[in-house]
Amino acid sequence: MKHRDTLVIIPAYNEERLIGGVVASVAEALPGTHILVVDDGSRDRTGQSAAGAGAMVLRLPFNMGYGVALQTGYKFALRRGYAFAAQMDADGQHEPRDLPLLLETVRSGEADLALGSRFLGRKIYRAPLARRAGMLLFRLLASVLVRQHITDPTSGCQALNRRTIRFYASEIFPVDYPDADVLLMVHRAGLRIREIPVRMYAADDNASMHSGLQPVYYIFKMFLSIAVTLLRRHALPSDRRRGGTKT
Repeated sequence: MKHRDTLVIIPAYNEERLIGGVVASVAEALPGTHILVVDDGSRDRTGQSAAGAGAMVLRLPFNMGYGVALQTGYKFALRRGYAFAAQMDADGQHEPRDLPLLLETVRSGEADLALGSRFLGRKIYRAPLARRAGMLLFRLLASVLVRQHITDPTSGCQALNRRTIRFYASEIFPVDYPDADVLLMVHRAGLRIREIPVRMYAADDNASMHSGLQPVYYIFKMFLSIAVTLLRRHALPSDRRRGGTKT
């Protein structure tokens, strides 16, 4: 079976002001690539703005959270037969011109998951002190558990091949706060991870999907998810369609 080539997935919540420009920038960086915006029950015109900029739009009936919006995109990519996918945020923090290198890393077979790191190469992102402390904690934890040096385990800028899309679309994916725990799952499933330098800019307001997270709750949930992950077995799910055909 021939796969369609690439899908860029952008989960979005109340990003009417920025999403059109983000979609246009992705289209410029990756001409001809399909772009999917998953509108996570926005109260504004996020979906209309995305569609007006040329993106496909899936709208969730109400706000279900970042992880659910992401997995909706993965399931769409899997069912529509895309061979590769990339993900990025809708708030303008990620640089779309970095996506081609991430995708080339998985296209070439160097890795199953290309993880964009804001802490490699030219460093222009500066997180608040409290957030930096949390990043350092999970950076060290992820590096130990994955058994390779990981600098940015919370990155939302990634590229995936078909095997990883299939894994992310399965019931194993944690839709609450998918971060360092997902990298551990990917590693334990035998998928290869490679970090690639990307640029990330500070958000100019607090309206993004990542705002409002309670840090203590996040840390508790992440440690709990990592503990559960260590106890579970993570085989790759099969990619079978009706009729028994394997893609």
